[in-house]
Amino acid sequence: MAVGVDADKKIKVQRSVGMILKEVFGPLLQILIYILICTVSLSLFVVLVALLLRGSREDIDLLQSTLIILPQVIVDGLVRGFLFATIALGYTMVYGVLEFINFAHGEIFMVGAFVVAGFAVGLASLGWLEGFPPLLFVLFAVLLGMAVSGLLAMATERLAYRPVRGAPRLVALISAIGASLFLQDFMRMIALATGLGFNVRVQTPDFGDPLQIAEIPIVGERLAVVSIDSRALIFIVSATIMLIGLNYLVNVTKLGKAIRAVAQDRPTASLMGINVNRIIALTFLIGGALGGAAGVLFGIRFGTINPYIGFLPGLKAFTAAVLGGIGNITGAMVGGIVLGFLEAFVASYLSLFTEGAFAGANYADIAAFSILIFILIFRPSGLLGEATTQKV
Repeated sequence: MAVGVDADKKIKVQRSVGMILKEVFGPLLQILIYILICTVSLSLFVVLVALLLRGSREDIDLLQSTLIILPQVIVDGLVRGFLFATIALGYTMVYGVLEFINFAHGEIFMVGAFVVAGFAVGLASLGWLEGFPPLLFVLFAVLLGMAVSGLLAMATERLAYRPVRGAPRLVALISAIGASLFLQDFMRMIALATGLGFNVRVQTPDFGDPLQIAEIPIVGERLAVVSIDSRALIFIVSATIMLIGLNYLVNVTKLGKAIRAVAQDRPTASLMGINVNRIIALTFLIGGALGGAAGVLFGIRFGTINPYIGFLPGLKAFTAAVLGGIGNITGAMVGGIVLGFLEAFVASYLSLFTEGAFAGANYADIAAFSILIFILIFRPSGLLGEATTQKV
């Protein structure tokens, strides 16, 4: 009998481990599939367009130029995609619980970028920045940015959202917009008062030269060099780790169960002994920490920030969340990846295909918000909005 009981316990443990692995790492497979779909479909599309327009340009070989920059465009799409995805996770966490859009989340992201700028200035003033290990710098900056942004998000919820929680949704929306504008100008005041200035250059240790991944022969002796900046690689790896951690937290831990319970039915969750206000505050803490981490990585990756950098990435991250299925964690990541690839391809190839008549970087925003319009018209639930019954 004891042997049978031990065998049953072993089977239960194996099943529980298998379920945990499925819940935590299963979404990574979905994201990988969408990355492959975006890479293959968009690459084939631009190659086809280059073939059709090949005879229209006498100054360059359009097909050869398209193929040469293609690997780097794919890398750029990955970086953009993970940026939007990391910010979108905060949107989808809050929406899953409260069913309203926290439009101040872009400013939480911006605060994270200023945290890393201030951290770098502090190290530089002590003379420690130049020889500081880059990975240790990223780790400390991310942890500090997550702490500051997470606590700021909790304070925003307590002061701006909780008092109007029972009011019509339009009131909460106006409160969110007001919080966004307040944080923009408040951070501008702090940046000017502390001497950081309006446009701040984020100082970092030396991350070394870009990592060369491969050299792909195109035509004759021409090669397409595939390389990725160390900062971009850190961005992608960090975003992936955060997704794994968030999936574990939401799907496996007791806190995650409480968050899902509050997302499904707040009154019933309260009757079951769950402190709803505390869970909502912790949800804002988690979402704000993710936004702050994204801001830190953004500052390290792009180098220059200002108090208004959160507005446009915040809107695009909202678009990514809607595209993937708002309220769905995996959907937020998938939506960010898809949007990042589309923006990268538009920014890189529109100018090339139109002989410079349209600057692709200036029209990439049109692609993002056109997607939002089409998704809202033809598939309001998003790409993965119907794939799960859980809001968070």
